[in-house]
Formats: sequence, C-alpha cells, structure tokens
Amino acid sequence: MQKTARLIPRGTDESRHVVERVQLVMDLTSQLNVLRHSDVDGRNSLLTEILGQPLPETTTIYPPFYCDYGLNLRLGDRVFVNQNCSFYDLGGITIGDHTMIGPGVTLCTAGHPVDPVARFDGITVSPINVGTNVWIGANATIAPGVTIGSGSVVAAGAVVATDVPPNSLVSSAGHIQRRDLGDAIHVNARKGLDTSSFQ
Repeated sequence: MQKTARLIPRGTDESRHVVERVQLVMDLTSQLNVLRHSDVDGRNSLLTEILGQPLPETTTIYPPFYCDYGLNLRLGDRVFVNQNCSFYDLGGITIGDHTMIGPGVTLCTAGHPVDPVARFDGITVSPINVGTNVWIGANATIAPGVTIGSGSVVAAGAVVATDVPPNSLVSSAGHIQRRDLGDAIHVNARKGLDTSSFQ
C-alpha cells in the first residue's frame, strides 16, 4: 500500500536544514564520482560521509552514484548497486538483503503537491521500501511511496508508481504484473533445487 506523502513546507527550519544537507551531499557525491574505480578505500570513506554510517561490508555501490540526503538510506547485506544510480532518499529508502540494482536506476522519494496552487509550497516525501532478493533492472524508476515485495523483479526501463507484490515480475510504465514468481519457487522446491535465494 502506498504511503501518504508528508509536506516539508518552504521557509521552515526543516526545509533550511534539508537545503544545507543537500548542498553538502552534492559536494560529497561530486568528489565520489571522480575517484579512480580502484580507490575502494576513498570510495568507502566518502560513502560513509554521505550515508552517515559505514556501508555493510558485503554491500557494493559502483560510482557514479547520486543521492540528495544520504542519512535516510538503509542498505541491507549483500546489496549490489551498479553504476549511475540515483537514490533521492529524503523520504527514506530501505533496501533489503541480497538485492541487485541495475545501472541507471532511480529511486525517488520526493515530489511536489499535485495541485498547481500548492505546487510551490514545499516538497512532499514518502518512503520507498524494497524487500529482500529483489532485482531492479537497468533504468527503472521507482516513485515515492512504493513498496517492492521480496523476491520480485522489476524489468529494465519500468516506471513503478504502485506497490509490487512479492515474487512478481513487473514491466512497462506504471507496471504490468506479468506473472507470479511464487509458482517457480514451488516447482524448484519439488525438483529439489535450492530455493533459499528466493526467500
């Protein structure tokens, strides 16, 4: 179920803090994105500053990488984030264990009021939650407030604006559920195949 967006009004202490933090993180990500790929220590040091905590040892983020706030991004174990991803985490992003994120993926938790009269009143935020064992394909976009269920696959280029059930394959703008992947888990279990990576 999608979450109701919260408004951060313009001209408030909170909005001023957000602007200051965004400026800092933009500076840090610009430093991150010019490092040599082999400078893993430098990359991890900058990511620690951006996220406000060290990455889990088993998690990998390949630059270039962009985010706007950093402090509201939670990454599980064995998460892999490929190049050129943008995680706008002001509203909060949680990514579960064993999740793979392809190149060019955008996770965006912020927006503006839809009503034209209120559109410039501030920023709306709503969290994104990605379960465990999820694969998000290249250049997919996940909109504010979306939950992606564990075991699911989001096809390359999909625009996901509504929740994705667990163990589903979705594609296309707004996504179309193509099939339930739960059947594959049960078939593999009957064949004696290891299904632990699906759960």
